[in-house]
Amino acid sequence: MEVKIGVIYSAKEQQLEVEGTEDSVAACIDAGLAGPMLWLTDTKGRRVGVPTDKIAYIEILGDEATKKVGFGR
Repeated sequence: MEVKIGVIYSAKEQQLEVEGTEDSVAACIDAGLAGPMLWLTDTKGRRVGVPTDKIAYIEILGDEATKKVGFGR
């Protein structure tokens, strides 16, 4: 599933492909927002940290919101 994080004063959002269900990812994000940094690990094993006071929004796109190719939009 894909997670998009908007960062204050940055024109580009952070996009991560993570494993888990929407509820488990949301719970992980909720727990991470309690500290000074939100740390997430993507499917390739990379750890990404975003300062919690600079987060503008977080969008969780489930597996059913996968990208469609062609005319089936």
